[in-house]
Amino acid sequence: MLRLVLVLLIVLLLIGSLPTWPYSSGWGYYPSGGLGLLLVIVIVLALMNRGARTI
Repeated sequence: MLRLVLVLLIVLLLIGSLPTWPYSSGWGYYPSGGLGLLLVIVIVLALMNRGARTI
């Protein structure tokens, strides 16, 4: 349950960090790229943990 909340929170942060306002367009996709990487790491760790429980 806590993992689901963590993943949803990271997804919301990822959507919120997209450069949509004029002042943030110069940032590029760096903030959302970092959060995307964090999301991928959390998902991989969750899948690895799920596989370890079934063994």
